[in-house]
Amino acid sequence: MAQWTSAVGSTQLARLIGSQQERPAGVGTRRLPAYRSLADGIRLLVLEGRVPVAARLPAERELAQALNVSRTTVAAAYEALRGEGFLESRRGAGSWTAVPAGNPLPARGLEPLPPEALGSMIDLGCAALPAPEPWLTRSVQGALEELPPYAHTHGDYPAGLPVLRQMLAERYTARGIPTMPEQIMVTTGAMGAIDAISHLFGGRGERIAVESPSYANILQLLREAGARLVPVAMADGLTGWDLERWRQVLRDAAPRLAYVVADFHNPTGALADDDQRRSLVDAARSAGTVLIADETMSELHFDADLTMPRPVSTFDPGGSTVITVGSASKAFWAGMRIGWVRAAPDVIRSLVAARAYADLGTPVLEQLAVSWLLSTGGWERAVEVRRTQARENRDALVAAVRRELPDWEFEVPAGGLTLWVRAGGLSGSRLAEVGERVGVRVPSGPRFGVDGAFEGYVRLPFTVGGALADEAAVRLAAAARLVRTGAGGGAESSRMFVA
Repeated sequence: MAQWTSAVGSTQLARLIGSQQERPAGVGTRRLPAYRSLADGIRLLVLEGRVPVAARLPAERELAQALNVSRTTVAAAYEALRGEGFLESRRGAGSWTAVPAGNPLPARGLEPLPPEALGSMIDLGCAALPAPEPWLTRSVQGALEELPPYAHTHGDYPAGLPVLRQMLAERYTARGIPTMPEQIMVTTGAMGAIDAISHLFGGRGERIAVESPSYANILQLLREAGARLVPVAMADGLTGWDLERWRQVLRDAAPRLAYVVADFHNPTGALADDDQRRSLVDAARSAGTVLIADETMSELHFDADLTMPRPVSTFDPGGSTVITVGSASKAFWAGMRIGWVRAAPDVIRSLVAARAYADLGTPVLEQLAVSWLLSTGGWERAVEVRRTQARENRDALVAAVRRELPDWEFEVPAGGLTLWVRAGGLSGSRLAEVGERVGVRVPSGPRFGVDGAFEGYVRLPFTVGGALADEAAVRLAAAARLVRTGAGGGAESSRMFVA
């Protein structure tokens, strides 16, 4: 059986390799042999995630014709990649991309620091902001006033409090997606929602298609559930999904589930448009794939002139193909662990039944707090506070990074909480390691890829602003200098990712 889960054509691969030639070569760079240059180009595409891991490469003759080079050059490049662990081959099955064994996924950078450590370390690992007061305090006070009737019950509501389910259904209906309370289940955060969905539909060994890159914690959750992740590269820039790649993966790999973030994608900040959303839903329906649409970032749009696309569930209002996940954790506060699922009633019933063997239900007091916010207008006011804070932090961080690290490349998203940065040819893993020594935590790119891709990237969240954003950029620049010169250790590995 072949070990590849997707394929890249000769024309597409030639185009991707050709795009690397647009980057200026470093001063004093010597000209490499043609086969070595080709091998390095393919390796970099894998490490950046532009060619997925486990993607079948074209046959030697096909790629040679597309690149207008000799077949001997391609054969030598493939042999070099095999020797380095970036390519695997089997007679009759072809060759497919890989990442060398022993290339660990960085373990640092996403777990929140304990409060006592925040004085000496700038934490850019966790994409979460402080609570938007006074709305947190007011919501808890309102919840306490509503609590007494519920205190006389057993307190277990596997589907969620009826009042909150009703309010969430009304919000979807107001957005143009007619929804009944029976289509809503309240969960313990978005992570709890996706965990429940993946166990219901996925099963150990089941294929799940994911964007490449994607949200690191969800990737790890799916791995631990035993899923076989099938990465699908994002389109260039902040333009959303590459629909041709998605159609190919859905057709060839036939994944049972697919997980996507259409609104200010984590980590890239990309925003998929209406046509992409409709096309992806159509493709998923044709393939029999259930699409998990993560909407946790959908309300964090910054620009007044931005017209938000319609929700993904607009193109499947019945909820049989699209299961929508929402949460209070990003738009309001990470400590408010309230999430929800919108799906077809029979899917909700199955999810609710499965909770008897999981967490039984979501805390009542927090559900009442969210209900208070939604019923009083406090939600909209709190989210506006959050938008203003995140927008100001984004602008401060962008300015600071451009000033201190002018060779780092990124596009500025119109919303969300994260900046996806190509780190000037340096290893993101080395930057994460050395960064902690100079007082800044940053998650490296491979955390957001499958099997070690995106080594040349880091993710910077909009969690600091003002003077703290300036200092964060200064410390990142210090870490970059140490990695570049080798003073932080591993100098050779830090330079190997330069195109």
